[in-house]
Amino acid sequence: EQPMAIHGHVWTVGKALALLGALAATFLLSATLAMQAALRSREVQIPQLLGRTIDDAESRLAALGLTLQVDPRRRIDPIVPAGRIMLQEPASGLTARTQRSVRVWLSAGQTTTVVPRLLGQSERTARIQLQQDSLTLTAVAEFRSPEYQADAIVAQDPPASTSAPGVSILINRGEQATTFVMPDVIGMDGLRAAEVLRARGFRVTIVGSQPYPSVPAGTVVRQDPSGGFQVGATEPISIEISR
Repeated sequence: EQPMAIHGHVWTVGKALALLGALAATFLLSATLAMQAALRSREVQIPQLLGRTIDDAESRLAALGLTLQVDPRRRIDPIVPAGRIMLQEPASGLTARTQRSVRVWLSAGQTTTVVPRLLGQSERTARIQLQQDSLTLTAVAEFRSPEYQADAIVAQDPPASTSAPGVSILINRGEQATTFVMPDVIGMDGLRAAEVLRARGFRVTIVGSQPYPSVPAGTVVRQDPSGGFQVGATEPISIEISR
Protein backbone atom coordinates (compact mmCIF):
# COMPACT_ATOMS: atom_id res chain seq x y z
CA GLU A 1 0.00 0.00 0.00
CA GLN A 2 2.92 2.38 0.57
CA PRO A 3 4.01 2.51 -3.08
CA MET A 4 0.45 3.34 -4.12
CA ALA A 5 0.36 6.19 -1.59
CA ILE A 6 3.63 7.59 -2.93
CA HIS A 7 2.37 7.28 -6.48
CA GLY A 8 -0.82 9.09 -5.58
CA HIS A 9 1.18 11.86 -3.85
CA VAL A 10 3.44 12.32 -6.89
CA TRP A 11 0.36 12.49 -9.13
CA THR A 12 -1.18 15.15 -6.91
CA VAL A 13 2.03 17.23 -6.94
CA GLY A 14 2.25 16.87 -10.70
CA LYS A 15 -1.29 18.15 -11.18
CA ALA A 16 -0.55 21.06 -8.87
CA LEU A 17 2.57 21.98 -10.83
CA ALA A 18 0.69 21.71 -14.10
CA LEU A 19 -2.04 23.94 -12.73
CA LEU A 20 0.52 26.51 -11.55
CA GLY A 21 2.18 26.43 -14.98
CA ALA A 22 -1.14 27.02 -16.69
CA LEU A 23 -1.93 29.88 -14.35
CA ALA A 24 1.50 31.43 -14.96
CA ALA A 25 1.06 31.16 -18.73
CA THR A 26 -2.38 32.72 -18.47
CA PHE A 27 -0.97 35.57 -16.37
CA LEU A 28 1.84 36.25 -18.83
CA LEU A 29 -0.58 36.20 -21.74
CA SER A 30 -2.93 38.58 -19.95
CA ALA A 31 -0.05 40.91 -19.03
CA THR A 32 1.19 40.92 -22.63
CA LEU A 33 -2.27 41.68 -24.00
CA ALA A 34 -2.76 44.41 -21.41
CA MET A 35 0.58 45.99 -22.31
CA GLN A 36 -0.23 45.89 -26.03
CA ALA A 37 -3.61 47.45 -25.33
CA ALA A 38 -1.97 50.18 -23.26
CA LEU A 39 0.50 50.91 -26.05
CA ARG A 40 -2.29 51.01 -28.62
CA SER A 41 -4.24 53.35 -26.40
CA ARG A 42 -1.38 55.86 -26.65
CA GLU A 43 -1.63 55.88 -30.44
CA VAL A 44 -4.11 58.08 -32.26
CA GLN A 45 -5.08 58.53 -35.87
CA ILE A 46 -3.81 61.68 -37.58
CA PRO A 47 -6.80 63.80 -38.66
CA GLN A 48 -7.25 65.50 -42.02
CA LEU A 49 -5.98 69.09 -41.70
CA LEU A 50 -5.77 70.18 -45.34
CA GLY A 51 -7.76 73.32 -46.04
CA ARG A 52 -8.24 74.13 -42.36
CA THR A 53 -7.13 77.21 -40.46
CA ILE A 54 -4.41 77.14 -37.81
CA ASP A 55 -6.89 77.56 -34.94
CA ASP A 56 -9.08 74.75 -36.20
CA ALA A 57 -6.10 72.42 -36.69
CA GLU A 58 -4.71 73.17 -33.24
CA SER A 59 -8.09 72.37 -31.61
CA ARG A 60 -8.42 69.07 -33.46
CA LEU A 61 -4.89 67.99 -32.61
CA ALA A 62 -5.12 69.05 -28.96
CA ALA A 63 -8.21 66.86 -28.50
CA LEU A 64 -6.05 63.89 -29.60
CA GLY A 65 -3.04 64.82 -27.48
CA LEU A 66 -1.04 66.05 -30.49
CA THR A 67 0.65 69.41 -31.13
CA LEU A 68 0.87 71.60 -34.22
CA GLN A 69 4.09 72.86 -35.82
CA VAL A 70 3.74 75.50 -38.55
CA ASP A 71 6.50 75.85 -41.13
CA PRO A 72 7.31 79.57 -41.63
CA ARG A 73 7.61 79.19 -45.42
CA ARG A 74 4.38 79.61 -47.36
CA ARG A 75 3.84 77.97 -50.72
CA ILE A 76 1.85 79.14 -53.70
CA ASP A 77 -1.18 76.95 -54.35
CA PRO A 78 -3.82 77.56 -57.04
CA ILE A 79 -6.55 75.77 -55.04
CA VAL A 80 -6.01 76.19 -51.29
CA PRO A 81 -6.83 79.73 -50.10
CA ALA A 82 -4.06 81.82 -48.56
CA GLY A 83 -3.51 81.20 -44.85
CA ARG A 84 -4.97 77.70 -44.88
CA ILE A 85 -3.12 74.40 -44.57
CA MET A 86 -2.02 72.96 -47.93
CA LEU A 87 0.31 70.19 -46.76
CA GLN A 88 0.75 68.14 -43.58
CA GLU A 89 3.22 65.60 -42.24
CA PRO A 90 2.41 62.87 -41.19
CA ALA A 91 -0.47 62.46 -43.62
CA SER A 92 -4.02 61.95 -42.40
CA GLY A 93 -5.05 58.38 -41.59
CA LEU A 94 -1.67 57.36 -40.21
CA THR A 95 -1.26 56.52 -36.52
CA ALA A 96 1.08 58.34 -34.16
CA ARG A 97 1.87 58.39 -30.48
CA THR A 98 0.32 61.13 -28.38
CA GLN A 99 2.45 64.22 -27.72
CA ARG A 100 3.84 64.00 -31.25
CA SER A 101 3.77 67.16 -33.39
CA VAL A 102 2.19 67.41 -36.82
CA ARG A 103 4.03 69.74 -39.22
CA VAL A 104 1.96 71.80 -41.65
CA TRP A 105 2.64 74.24 -44.47
CA LEU A 106 0.34 77.16 -45.23
CA SER A 107 -0.79 78.28 -48.65
CA ALA A 108 0.29 81.66 -50.00
CA GLY A 109 -2.67 81.63 -52.36
CA GLN A 110 -2.65 81.53 -56.13
CA THR A 111 -1.54 85.11 -56.76
CA THR A 112 2.19 85.65 -57.12
CA THR A 113 3.90 88.88 -56.09
CA VAL A 114 5.40 91.35 -58.54
CA VAL A 115 9.19 91.21 -58.30
CA PRO A 116 10.77 94.57 -57.31
CA ARG A 117 13.86 96.07 -58.91
CA LEU A 118 16.91 94.95 -56.90
CA LEU A 119 19.75 96.11 -59.15
CA GLY A 120 22.25 98.32 -57.36
CA GLN A 121 21.01 97.34 -53.88
CA SER A 122 23.06 95.59 -51.24
CA GLU A 123 22.27 91.98 -50.35
CA ARG A 124 20.92 92.99 -46.94
CA THR A 125 18.57 95.62 -48.39
CA ALA A 126 17.34 93.16 -51.01
CA ARG A 127 16.64 90.48 -48.40
CA ILE A 128 14.59 92.91 -46.31
CA GLN A 129 12.56 94.04 -49.31
CA LEU A 130 11.89 90.49 -50.49
CA GLN A 131 10.78 89.48 -47.02
CA GLN A 132 8.39 92.40 -46.85
CA ASP A 133 6.94 91.41 -50.24
CA SER A 134 6.64 87.73 -49.18
CA LEU A 135 9.10 86.69 -51.87
CA THR A 136 11.77 84.01 -51.53
CA LEU A 137 15.46 84.60 -52.23
CA THR A 138 15.99 81.40 -54.18
CA ALA A 139 19.73 81.70 -54.96
CA VAL A 140 22.70 84.02 -54.46
CA ALA A 141 25.67 83.96 -56.85
CA GLU A 142 28.86 86.00 -56.47
CA PHE A 143 31.73 87.24 -58.62
CA ARG A 144 34.49 89.85 -58.43
CA SER A 145 34.94 92.65 -60.91
CA PRO A 146 36.25 96.24 -60.83
CA GLU A 147 33.66 97.23 -63.45
CA TYR A 148 30.68 97.27 -61.06
CA GLN A 149 29.95 98.71 -57.63
CA ALA A 150 31.27 96.49 -54.86
CA ASP A 151 28.75 94.49 -52.79
CA ALA A 152 25.90 95.49 -55.10
CA ILE A 153 23.40 93.38 -57.04
CA VAL A 154 24.21 93.51 -60.76
CA ALA A 155 21.65 90.99 -62.08
CA GLN A 156 18.41 89.37 -60.99
CA ASP A 157 16.19 86.59 -62.27
CA PRO A 158 13.35 87.09 -63.00
CA PRO A 159 13.59 90.78 -63.85
CA ALA A 160 11.65 93.53 -62.10
CA SER A 161 7.88 93.84 -62.70
CA THR A 162 7.59 90.09 -63.29
CA SER A 163 5.18 87.96 -61.24
CA ALA A 164 7.09 85.18 -59.46
CA PRO A 165 7.34 83.53 -56.03
CA GLY A 166 11.10 84.02 -55.70
CA VAL A 167 14.19 85.78 -57.05
CA SER A 168 17.80 84.80 -57.75
CA ILE A 169 20.48 87.50 -57.55
CA LEU A 170 24.07 88.03 -58.71
CA ILE A 171 26.32 90.14 -56.46
CA ASN A 172 29.65 91.76 -57.27
CA ARG A 173 31.95 91.43 -54.27
CA GLY A 174 34.43 93.89 -55.76
CA GLU A 175 37.96 93.46 -56.96
CA GLN A 176 40.00 91.38 -54.57
CA ALA A 177 42.45 93.60 -52.71
CA THR A 178 46.15 93.01 -53.24
CA THR A 179 47.96 91.75 -50.18
CA PHE A 180 51.63 91.45 -49.30
CA VAL A 181 53.62 89.26 -46.97
CA MET A 182 54.72 91.31 -43.97
CA PRO A 183 58.53 91.25 -43.72
CA ASP A 184 60.26 90.48 -40.45
CA VAL A 185 61.91 93.75 -39.36
CA ILE A 186 62.88 92.67 -35.81
CA GLY A 187 66.48 93.66 -35.18
CA MET A 188 66.53 96.26 -37.96
CA ASP A 189 66.96 99.99 -37.48
CA GLY A 190 63.44 101.28 -36.74
CA LEU A 191 63.62 104.53 -38.65
CA ARG A 192 65.11 102.81 -41.70
CA ALA A 193 62.48 100.01 -41.63
CA ALA A 194 59.66 102.55 -41.36
CA GLU A 195 61.08 104.56 -44.26
CA VAL A 196 61.27 101.49 -46.53
CA LEU A 197 57.72 100.36 -45.71
CA ARG A 198 56.28 103.85 -46.18
CA ALA A 199 57.95 104.10 -49.57
CA ARG A 200 55.93 101.06 -50.61
CA GLY A 201 52.64 102.64 -49.55
CA PHE A 202 52.22 101.18 -46.07
CA ARG A 203 51.09 103.20 -43.07
CA VAL A 204 53.78 102.74 -40.45
CA THR A 205 53.76 104.07 -36.89
CA ILE A 206 56.56 103.87 -34.33
CA VAL A 207 54.41 103.29 -31.25
CA GLY A 208 57.05 103.77 -28.54
CA SER A 209 60.38 102.70 -27.20
CA GLN A 210 61.42 100.48 -24.33
CA PRO A 211 64.80 100.05 -22.68
CA TYR A 212 66.38 96.75 -23.68
CA PRO A 213 69.81 95.99 -22.21
CA SER A 214 72.47 95.04 -24.74
CA VAL A 215 70.18 96.09 -27.64
CA PRO A 216 71.27 99.17 -29.57
CA ALA A 217 68.90 102.14 -29.32
CA GLY A 218 66.47 102.50 -32.21
CA THR A 219 66.37 98.77 -32.96
CA VAL A 220 62.99 97.19 -33.76
CA VAL A 221 62.06 94.87 -30.87
CA ARG A 222 58.37 94.25 -31.68
CA GLN A 223 56.11 94.58 -34.74
CA ASP A 224 52.44 94.19 -35.60
CA PRO A 225 51.54 92.36 -37.85
CA SER A 226 54.23 89.78 -37.31
CA GLY A 227 56.54 88.74 -40.10
CA GLY A 228 54.95 86.34 -42.60
CA PHE A 229 51.37 87.59 -42.15
CA GLN A 230 49.30 88.85 -45.09
CA VAL A 231 48.84 92.62 -44.97
CA GLY A 232 47.03 95.03 -47.27
CA ALA A 233 48.61 98.20 -48.58
CA THR A 234 46.24 100.38 -46.54
CA GLU A 235 46.50 98.43 -43.29
CA PRO A 236 48.38 100.07 -40.40
CA ILE A 237 51.73 98.67 -39.28
CA SER A 238 53.18 99.42 -35.88
CA ILE A 239 56.75 98.88 -34.77
CA GLU A 240 58.34 99.32 -31.37
CA ILE A 241 61.98 100.24 -30.94
CA SER A 242 64.47 100.03 -28.10
CA ARG A 243 66.08 102.99 -26.34
